[in-house]
Amino acid sequence: MTQERDVKARWYLLYTNPRAEKKAEAELVKRGYEVFLPIHKTLKQWSDRKKWVEEPLFKSYIFIYTEIEKQYYDILNVTGIVKFVNFEKNPAVVDPREISLVKLMVGNLGDSIGVEVIDGNWEGEIGDEVQVIAGVLIGTKGKMKYKNGTKFLQIELETMHQTILVSMPQEFVKLIPATN
Repeated sequence: MTQERDVKARWYLLYTNPRAEKKAEAELVKRGYEVFLPIHKTLKQWSDRKKWVEEPLFKSYIFIYTEIEKQYYDILNVTGIVKFVNFEKNPAVVDPREISLVKLMVGNLGDSIGVEVIDGNWEGEIGDEVQVIAGVLIGTKGKMKYKNGTKFLQIELETMHQTILVSMPQEFVKLIPATN
């Protein structure tokens, strides 16, 4: 299924049981499906230690590229899969540009997603529309937001109703003039 791109196949969003994303992904891959589970590293602290762990960027969600009419029930029979995410009673089709954007962010920015690791002293006001003009996210638009006193680029993933916060240098973004 991963070799040929079927015209009817699309990206869909699956909802999983809590903490079942990796096992469900492995089973789907074993069955021959093209699956995308965005992973990022985060520093976890327990009472006795700190440790970097890999965890899903979007908890309880997996992306799958499939022709849903043919594989719907086979996919739902995978242990850990709860359902296809639906909008207006139909399985939600994820825009391939959103998949590409998340793949770029996870693949090239890795640990900087949502973590204050790069200079966040941007010009402009919170809520201003900005566009990325350099780096792997070039052309991406978003809004300036604060988190813990640092400015971030907020990127909306409309299909999922999710937001990703990315920190990057000032020279990578430009303000988009407000239109009245």
